[in-house]
Amino acid sequence: MIRCGVRQDVNYSSIDGSEGTRMRNVDLNTLPSPSPSSTPMKFYHSNRFKIAATFLLLSLSILITGTCLAYYGKLANNSSATSGSFNLNNLPSEQVIWFEKGEAELLKALNRKENSRKARNVILFVADGMGPNTVTAARIYGFGEDGLMAWEEFPNMGLLKTYCANKLVPDSASTATALFSGVKTNYETSGVDASVDFSNCSASLNSLHQLPTIMSWAQDEGLHTGFVTTTRVTHATPSALYAHVPDRSWECESNMPESAKMQGCTDIATQLVEGNVGQKINVIMGGGRQMLISNISGSEEDPLDHWAGYSKDGRHLIQKWMQKKQEQNRLYQVVQNRDELMAINGTSVNYVLGIFANGHLKYDNELDMGSRSMPSLKEMTVKALQILSSRERGFLLVVEGGLIDQAHHRGKAKKAINEVLAFNNAINASIQALNKEELEDTLIIVTADHSHTLTINGYPDRGTSVFGIAGKSITEGTPYTVLTYGTTRKGFQTDDKCLRKNPATDDTESWEYTQQGAVNTEENNHGGSDVTIHATGAMSHLFHGVHEQSYVAHAISYALRIGRFRENSLVKQLNE
Repeated sequence: MIRCGVRQDVNYSSIDGSEGTRMRNVDLNTLPSPSPSSTPMKFYHSNRFKIAATFLLLSLSILITGTCLAYYGKLANNSSATSGSFNLNNLPSEQVIWFEKGEAELLKALNRKENSRKARNVILFVADGMGPNTVTAARIYGFGEDGLMAWEEFPNMGLLKTYCANKLVPDSASTATALFSGVKTNYETSGVDASVDFSNCSASLNSLHQLPTIMSWAQDEGLHTGFVTTTRVTHATPSALYAHVPDRSWECESNMPESAKMQGCTDIATQLVEGNVGQKINVIMGGGRQMLISNISGSEEDPLDHWAGYSKDGRHLIQKWMQKKQEQNRLYQVVQNRDELMAINGTSVNYVLGIFANGHLKYDNELDMGSRSMPSLKEMTVKALQILSSRERGFLLVVEGGLIDQAHHRGKAKKAINEVLAFNNAINASIQALNKEELEDTLIIVTADHSHTLTINGYPDRGTSVFGIAGKSITEGTPYTVLTYGTTRKGFQTDDKCLRKNPATDDTESWEYTQQGAVNTEENNHGGSDVTIHATGAMSHLFHGVHEQSYVAHAISYALRIGRFRENSLVKQLNE
């Protein structure tokens, strides 16, 4: 009987002496038959066992994988019902809208990029008297509860502490001095440090205590400079850019004591035209003709501001400004109404003086936009940008929405809030006026100098007008409005029974309506709360938390490399 050949492994020695195994064919007929006592082949060594084991392991793997997929799929479905991360279609619409808004805001946050390049230009928008409640009310009035103002879309923001050197609640001159010079000073003083007491002329004449500003630093570096305001160009906020006075009311000579004149102090208007900083400003726009020209007459369309006083010494500072520009062989233009402003060719003029009113400009809701009317803040700002940005060097522009504060002081909340919307229009227009490259090179800042005592009250339904009724008092049952003031000039209103007047009997939506207040004061006072600051563009990440108001000037100086930061050694030291 012939048996099949099988493989037999045989030990061998390799050439190099190592042991190995060689296979050869062996004729099984020559092998001895196994004895009855030999051990039979075990089943788990057989091919059948190996095939069965492999099939079993493969089946078990499939079973485990399927179980895991089913478990985690169920977990994901359960998670989507609570987090909205996987299937928003399973959620009620009342939830979906907020998950979608949340994701949109997350995307914006995740895509933020720092722009660390040195700024070529800076535009600083200052809303006088625009506290947080004023912003909220304006947002609701203009865009609804879920809307946003232009600057609220900026990627960087913080808060500014507005107290001044000697007051918990500041005025606009002291806050503007902090913003523009980087030094906090005393209440109602402008452009001098805290060693100068209010109305102390002799102390203000000490040059060591006269503060340089972002405007003077920019001019020193050859940058073009300008400011735009809806108030008088000699008013508190703009005065801090170029003047040094111990009393913000010294806008012209008639407001100064004779003793101060004899000591050699000069008024703000004179410093604007003849001062070292003032005469170098390329763009000046606002009101205040009565401070620059003596003995002018008002009209129904353009009244004098008797609250502030007016010049009587025979001056004509506008003519003096023109004369200086002629002597310096400058390209200049003086404009006094909207038509003249809009006709300016920004590339053909280096200096513009635009004085559009005897006192402050009209409120935005009162502008008639006629041929010889006063321009809007938006129109002045855009034209200023055309003039400043057409030059080879960079620029610094300060824009003040000054009538927000004026309306609040008189208790006219609707006018104040509408002025915020006009301020918003100017910011939007500025962004649109700059091309992409200019926006990358420009630091745009939006802030306020201080707040007011405006409050948003009660629990009105969503969609209620901010000028409407919020609820009723629990004491006398009299309605109260959504907006009220803490301090008020005419808002502490009583009826013939000496009870608080029912505001529902008045037209609370009127431009002239005066909101009620808690405490009678000479005028509606400022508030002492922090104000917000928002920034976009080059170096905008410098505004990131709670800052002293004086920090703004230092950040602008660093962003533009002007003032003390023109020295690269100091910049390098800070960066290290």
